[in-house]
Amino acid sequence: MRRLSRRSAAAVAVALGLLLTGCSAGAAGPAEQGYVEGDGTILVVPAADRVRAPALKGTTLDGKSFDLASLRGQVVVLNVWASWCPPCRAEGPMLQSVHTDLLPKGGTLVGIDTRDGDGTAARAFAQNIGMTYPSVVDRDGKLLLDFADTLPPQAVPSTLVIDRSGRIAARVIGPVTQPRLMALVDPLLAETAG
Repeated sequence: MRRLSRRSAAAVAVALGLLLTGCSAGAAGPAEQGYVEGDGTILVVPAADRVRAPALKGTTLDGKSFDLASLRGQVVVLNVWASWCPPCRAEGPMLQSVHTDLLPKGGTLVGIDTRDGDGTAARAFAQNIGMTYPSVVDRDGKLLLDFADTLPPQAVPSTLVIDRSGRIAARVIGPVTQPRLMALVDPLLAETAG
C-alpha cells in the first residue's frame, strides 16, 4: 500500500471534513437549510399602488380552518415565523402584545408557521408566549410561494401589513420592533375599507 505525502494527507483530511460538515448540515434542521434573516428593511406602499394580498387558506396550529378573506375589514399583521428562528423567538412576545392591543381597534395578527416539522416545537413556542392569534401551518414552505412577489420565501421572520380592503400596505423583511410595527399599522387603522 502506498503512503500519502503530508500534503496529500492534509488534502484528504480537509475533503473528509467538508464532506462530514455537509452531511451534518443537511441533517441539522431548517435553520441551516436556507434560513435568511432580513435586515428589518421596511417598504410602505402608497394606497394607490397597493395590490390585493394573495389568498391564504389552511389549518392553524390548533387544528382549525383559516381563510384570510374572512378578516376583510380589519387591518391584519401577517407574520412569518418558525420556532427554530432566533429573531422569531425574540419578537414572539411582542407580537402577542400587538395582537392584544389591535383587537379592540379593528385589527388582528395572523402567523404563518413555516418549515417547522411536525409542529411540536411550534405548538410549544406558541404556548410559551401565550399566543392567542391564529397561526397557519406551512410545513413545507409552499404557502409562502403564493407571496413570492412580495416576500422572499426564505426570509424568516418577515411581516406584511394588510389594509382593511385586503391589500398589502407595508412589508418588513427581518425582525421588527413594536414602535416600528405600530407606525405602519396605526395609519391603516384610521382608514376605511374601500
